[in-house]
Amino acid sequence: MRPSLKATWLKSLPHDAPIGVCFSGGIDSGAVFLTTYRATMDAGLKPARLKAFTLSVDGGGEDLTQARQFLEALDLGLFHEVINVSADELSIDNAIRVIEDYKPLDIDAGMMTLALCRGIRSRYPDWKHLADGDGGDENLKDYPIEENPELTINSVFNNLMLYHEGWGVESIKHSLTYSGGLSRGCARTYAPYAATEFEAFSPFKMPNVVEVAEGIPFVDLTDRDHTRLYQLKGDVVAAGIKAITGFDMPVFEKRRFQHGAIDEPQLIGQSAETEADYRRAFNAVYQT
Repeated sequence: MRPSLKATWLKSLPHDAPIGVCFSGGIDSGAVFLTTYRATMDAGLKPARLKAFTLSVDGGGEDLTQARQFLEALDLGLFHEVINVSADELSIDNAIRVIEDYKPLDIDAGMMTLALCRGIRSRYPDWKHLADGDGGDENLKDYPIEENPELTINSVFNNLMLYHEGWGVESIKHSLTYSGGLSRGCARTYAPYAATEFEAFSPFKMPNVVEVAEGIPFVDLTDRDHTRLYQLKGDVVAAGIKAITGFDMPVFEKRRFQHGAIDEPQLIGQSAETEADYRRAFNAVYQT
């Protein structure tokens, strides 16, 4: 992620427009916040326009602690703002209706994004611009292979853009409608933003950033060891952030958004029981 990407985006916005980063304290959102902060300072803009928004459901979730630790370690805690919502405000049906999808992981994540956006909108009626770290996992192949019985370490390395396009370029894995890759991730964030009248930007989705990711010599850097692959993202991004911003970025273990914003028993209570339940809810949208 080159600083010019952030600078170009910032220059396209009104000079006094507030900017929020959807912030969990993870590698992706941490990198986006720090590059946004650095680009803002380098451009001579007021850093007070920035906020790092963290979702917390009923005051819980491990992301809240993680986000605070991240920012306080860098003496940037003044930018942090917690968006606390009630579990009663979460709705699988609403998320399916907004995102128009049925895959459990995407819908659960989209449900949290929708809750975060609605919480920000309720607090700041005129806020418009958000940034996030979508695409970072896909670029660095940072998904647990163990969670997908169809994957092996070789299939991850041998399929170009595996996580961007679902199963590799010019091939179909899930359906003719969804790739199952980054396009699904785009929908689960874009749709909640659009529904709550936000405009969002992720530098990790820029074509020239994806092009750089395609050229990473993953095999050489990991020797086909999946544990080294999982560590690679933190090593690469932290080194880049140090070079670009001067910050020693804290690196925490990967956690999905829907798992970090809420305590696990509550998430189980809010989620549908099986994928078939999500599909039935999805079909019901078009039967009413």
